[in-house]
Amino acid sequence: MKILVINGPNLNFLGIREPDIYGKNTYCDLCEMINEAAKDRNVDVTIFQSNHEGDIVDKIQWAYFHKIDGIVINPAAYTHTSVAILDALKAVNIPAVEVHISDVDSREDFRQISYVGKYCFARIAGEGFEGYVHAMDEIINKLK
Repeated sequence: MKILVINGPNLNFLGIREPDIYGKNTYCDLCEMINEAAKDRNVDVTIFQSNHEGDIVDKIQWAYFHKIDGIVINPAAYTHTSVAILDALKAVNIPAVEVHISDVDSREDFRQISYVGKYCFARIAGEGFEGYVHAMDEIINKLK
């Protein structure tokens, strides 16, 4: 099974950016944890991060041509603004789970809108880094 993990803007600044919300662990720590969880589950994982909306759209389209089975996506701020990412997910029609490190439901009003969530079959928020593992498990279970 092949899973693509996509991280949106500013997630490369984990450990620096608002540690009271996102914690002190770094983006490298997150990638290590995802790689270990994937190895334990016998999953081939590709991790991608970009601060640019078009790059994220390109990577979603890349997933189609590389026969990716599932997508875990934390679109970060693009969650609340990007119809382009939503349309890309719809176009490739690959099962996807939306994930957020923080509990976005308890944050600012504008964070209650999720365009990406209109496609994803599940949403995981507020579980910290472990939410990514939970999201991978959701995809694995759906595809069994």
